Amino acid sequence: MKTISLWLCLLTFAAFNPGFARAQDAETAVRLNKVEGYVQDLQAAQRDQKEQIQALEKEIADLRDKMNQPAANNYASADDLQKLAKQVQDLADKQQKDNDQIVKTLEKLSKISSAPTGGHRPPPTVAPPPTDNPTPASGPQNGFYYEIKSGNTLVAIAKAYSDQGHKVSVKQILDANPGLDPKNLIVGKKIFIPAAAP
Repeated sequence: MKTISLWLCLLTFAAFNPGFARAQDAETAVRLNKVEGYVQDLQAAQRDQKEQIQALEKEIADLRDKMNQPAANNYASADDLQKLAKQVQDLADKQQKDNDQIVKTLEKLSKISSAPTGGHRPPPTVAPPPTDNPTPASGPQNGFYYEIKSGNTLVAIAKAYSDQGHKVSVKQILDANPGLDPKNLIVGKKIFIPAAAP
């Protein structure tokens, strides 16, 4: 009420005093411009705050969506980690056992490969000398033919004949069979075994 009467007094005074009214209008215009500037600043600040609030609300909504997705809840419990550690340890133990087995197998293979050539093969079975000995291609000689079997070597063949009382050397077998390759004996091929000189 007091404000209305104050305004009425001012209007009445301004109506009877035109210079005062113009000064009052100019001052009022300046104040109104300032107030309008403050109002515009407040409105701009309010818009900025509203945009920030909307951005924060969007972030919160995104976070809620992520939390509700199964992939976001992939946290491992202590039990899960212990199970995983046990599985890794089991795999490491199995790998160590496999490595040990491989080493043992390699050691066996190296022993086999370093053994003497004729040592791991069974000696050839030698047929008794035939009564009607054919003569070798190199000329008349006493002896007999032997058919090479799988796993035979000239050393083993010579030893088997020598063990039966027919002394013969690898050199004598090679001399009696020109072109024979002692490192490449052909299974099924017949070679001439010379008889020991009387």
